[in-house]
Amino acid sequence: MILPINKYLYISFLVTANALANVDTSPSNVGVSDVSFQQFKGACPLYNVTLELSTDDYGAETSWTIKNSQNQQLYTGSGYGNNQIEHKTMCLESGNYVLEIRDSEGDGMCCGYGEGSYSLSLDGQVLASGGVFRYSIEHGFVLGAGKDKGEDYYQSARGKSGFVLKTALHNIIKQHQPQGYSAVWNLVGSIDVDRYYEKDGSLLDIYSENASGVDSINYTAKVDQCGQYRREGDCYNREHSFPKSWFGGKIEPMNSDGHHLFASDGYVNAKRGNWPFGEVGVSEYQSSNGSKLGYAANYLNYSGIVFEPVDEFKGDLARVYFYMATRYEDEIASWEGNTSNSDAVLNGTRDSVFEPWVLEMLKRWHADDPVDRKERDRNEAVYQFQNNRNPFVDHPEFVAMIWGESKTK
Repeated sequence: MILPINKYLYISFLVTANALANVDTSPSNVGVSDVSFQQFKGACPLYNVTLELSTDDYGAETSWTIKNSQNQQLYTGSGYGNNQIEHKTMCLESGNYVLEIRDSEGDGMCCGYGEGSYSLSLDGQVLASGGVFRYSIEHGFVLGAGKDKGEDYYQSARGKSGFVLKTALHNIIKQHQPQGYSAVWNLVGSIDVDRYYEKDGSLLDIYSENASGVDSINYTAKVDQCGQYRREGDCYNREHSFPKSWFGGKIEPMNSDGHHLFASDGYVNAKRGNWPFGEVGVSEYQSSNGSKLGYAANYLNYSGIVFEPVDEFKGDLARVYFYMATRYEDEIASWEGNTSNSDAVLNGTRDSVFEPWVLEMLKRWHADDPVDRKERDRNEAVYQFQNNRNPFVDHPEFVAMIWGESKTK
């Protein structure tokens, strides 16, 4: 977005004045280094990130810094009181950064002596969060580069096709920065929000969201986290759309990979279990939005129990599976034998990855439910969270270029 010049300079003036006002020697103020002062001499690049810091019982032990890719310290904070909430907004240009949180006594911010936490966000999207660590923890984040979804990010994949293209994409996205499974609560709480259907800010649960009418179940992010559940509507949790048992359990980075983790009703998530996605012929269970569990339809050429999401989310989930096949190309061939259901879905190769019935269904889902704004927004948010993208959201044509065109059922 290009701002009118008078507005642009006015914002720059305000940011500059605010930055300089923060430079003092009193406790709990953000320090602005000489490097960031040089940035403020011109117009603000308009990436205003906000750090929310809730201190524990020993706030003076907590400090933090933000550094750029040259390891230059741009912002710092220290000297906090006990059990206080601090908000600091900082102006950064496009680039790679590291947020480091430190505790001088080595017991982190949570949960031995209070329940401290931190969260760094951009326009409501969480870039980094946590509270459990020892002496220090670092989070890398990127501003701006991901906005160019085409030529720069995918430069090394140009001119390629087939499984050569898939490997080129693997090399682009393989070095993402895991933030840990606990951080996924904040991720799904900020990105899986209904801004698209009823637009009421409730949690967007893929197994309960009614995309064509009024939801019968509504969750509030963070407030309604599971917890115990006895029925649909009790609480929501974090759904591994690609079940964790298929890749061997709570193993990183797969376990916390935000691209395949979604907010979902806890009870329905348990019903899904680690069954393959599919299309149901004879239903044994149906959720409030029409998601089904039952025996596979005959035309799938698979006999077994499958879980079928509603049509609105089928393309999203298909592109997640193509992402998983690409991001974990170097190890996914070994996952086939982990469970009987992973064996039903995976074919034991690093190239085609999926059994023929799965691959044909995923390609059809991808074609029938194209990428929409919701999915593009989510891809951008996960990029900010862990610094890699889903290529099949940015470039849907990559699916056919690698695995071929979809057939009709």
